[in-house]
Amino acid sequence: MDDSPTDNRSPENPSGKSVLAELSTPIYGLFILGILYTLYLAHQIILPIVLAVLTSLLLSPLVKKAYLNWRLPKVVSSLVLVLVVLAGIVGIGAAVATPALEWAQKAPEGISRLLVGDSEIMRQLDKVSQSAEQVEKSVDELSENNQSKPTTVVLQTESWRSQLMSKARNGVAGLALALALTYFLLVSGDRLIFNFVKQLPRPQRKTVLRITHDSQQQIAQYLAVLGLSNLSVGVLTGLICWAIGLPDPAMWGLIAGLARFIPYLGNMLTIALLAVVSAITLDTLWMMAIAPLSFILLTTIVGFFLEPWIHGFRMAINPVIIFVSIFFWGWLWGPVGVLLAVPLMTVIQVVLKQIPRLRPVYKVIAR
Repeated sequence: MDDSPTDNRSPENPSGKSVLAELSTPIYGLFILGILYTLYLAHQIILPIVLAVLTSLLLSPLVKKAYLNWRLPKVVSSLVLVLVVLAGIVGIGAAVATPALEWAQKAPEGISRLLVGDSEIMRQLDKVSQSAEQVEKSVDELSENNQSKPTTVVLQTESWRSQLMSKARNGVAGLALALALTYFLLVSGDRLIFNFVKQLPRPQRKTVLRITHDSQQQIAQYLAVLGLSNLSVGVLTGLICWAIGLPDPAMWGLIAGLARFIPYLGNMLTIALLAVVSAITLDTLWMMAIAPLSFILLTTIVGFFLEPWIHGFRMAINPVIIFVSIFFWGWLWGPVGVLLAVPLMTVIQVVLKQIPRLRPVYKVIAR
């Protein structure tokens, strides 16, 4: 018998490639689409797991230091850290919720008072609206003469309050699951990684451990630097709002600091909120411009000068990729996905950089 390798060349396939090799790219594409569909469909389960993994990567070094320095058991230190995180979430929610609800009630009245006036712009807007009403009446008269009156169908939908309560219940359940899983990952996550690494071939063990270590280090660096800079921006913004006489200056400072965790979009949202609140509350134009312009100045100084100087870490990913990832994760998982976009891109960056076959992708998305 002839044991020589089979020659796959033929007039239809002169290169000798197998059918499986030709189908590899479509199969990979279908696999990626399947993963995306699973992430979207099972977001109520996957999202708490992702939150728990990222939180455990951030807090795991603290648990290790507590054990090495003070011999504090992981069970105790992990429970303390999880309770601190829970207290912080509850405290921030309580500090923002009450003033935000009050402003939500005052906003329509303030905006209507801002728009009502005897200016030339308002007179032109009134003329445009009157012309539009006349055109609409003429069209309605013509349609009534040409055809019978259509039947009105009323669809009963769930009220926005019930929808909000349903989303709040799902959010609380997801948060409880994420915190519980974070606790167990802090206590037994190292053992789980160790058992997983033992099952891998020896050359791949160092790669997995290096990815885990670098992910912990870079996420901790990113959040530490961003937390300090956001705290300074929030405090200064609150002081500026207090100095110019805006109500609830502590809430606006807190919102300004928290919103900066969302790159680009958070800053734009804060500027818009400060501009609207200043326009509703204050009288003169130059006073209305102080709060938003001051926030722009603070964000520029901190983002371009202080953050790189305080710490050498900066996301080595092209800003276009970061901006697209914010929209992608926001579409996939909603507001929580927007918050997780940059930490997830940090982990993805580490994985792409450490695996040789994926390093070309890292070089493409790098800054």
